[in-house]
Amino acid sequence: MKHTYMKSIRTKLKLNNQQKTLMAQHAGYSRWCYNWGLGLWNQAYKDGYKPNAPILREVFTNHTKPLYPWMKKLSSKVYQYAFPTECCANINLGEAFKRFFKGLGKYPKFKKKGKRDSFTIDNCGKPIELNGWNHKLPFIGMIKTYEPIEATTKKITISRQAGDWYLSCSYEWNGTTTPKKTDVIGVDLGVKTLVILSDGKVFESVRSYQKFEAKLSTEQYLNRHKEVGSANGRAAKLKIARLHRKVANIRKDALHKLTTYASLEPQPTPIPSWEGSKRGG
Repeated sequence: MKHTYMKSIRTKLKLNNQQKTLMAQHAGYSRWCYNWGLGLWNQAYKDGYKPNAPILREVFTNHTKPLYPWMKKLSSKVYQYAFPTECCANINLGEAFKRFFKGLGKYPKFKKKGKRDSFTIDNCGKPIELNGWNHKLPFIGMIKTYEPIEATTKKITISRQAGDWYLSCSYEWNGTTTPKKTDVIGVDLGVKTLVILSDGKVFESVRSYQKFEAKLSTEQYLNRHKEVGSANGRAAKLKIARLHRKVANIRKDALHKLTTYASLEPQPTPIPSWEGSKRGG
């Protein structure tokens, strides 16, 4: 039976230096708008007003944006997602305040350069087609990915992690479900192992941090006396960030394999027989 699902993908981009600069400029644009909106929001509350995202967007479009000519060289969709409507992503300022007022998150903080750099763009209501290895994005132009993608989406988010840029989006997927042979499966969290399932399947603990703990300790030791903001300091921080990313990716991979196995179609694992395994058997 076919069903429609929402799937999400995140893949690494293959960019040249000019494209990396363009991505950094758009991420900086998004961060600037977010921080400007948060500063104005805080000041309005101190003065006794009750601001909201549409008002911030109107003030920015009519009064602030004309004062900065460099903004015309970048996609206008970036600031529209920084000052959201109801349909925007949950990383923008309006949604951040909604989560705070509902008790689901902390009070929004100002964003810093180099930490969670990202921006979101769309195609003015038209779908964005991602086909193959090369993709044409609105305003950004042609970009390449390290793996082929087949998806049609309304918006994309581009983010930076440990010096590399990634594309992420959600799209509708029409797929056929596979009937399960087991409706319920038990999960026993282990100490020496990650989990043991009731069908006998054992998932070993990857211990990703322990594998790179010594290397991380060495890099952090070498970085302790580097001058903050220097080229050597930035290079050392990038090495440490990439090691942390590798640790996180190994952990995510193990959890994805576990959840995929448990949710799709767990197969019964035969109990191993020890007959004939003795020495000389």
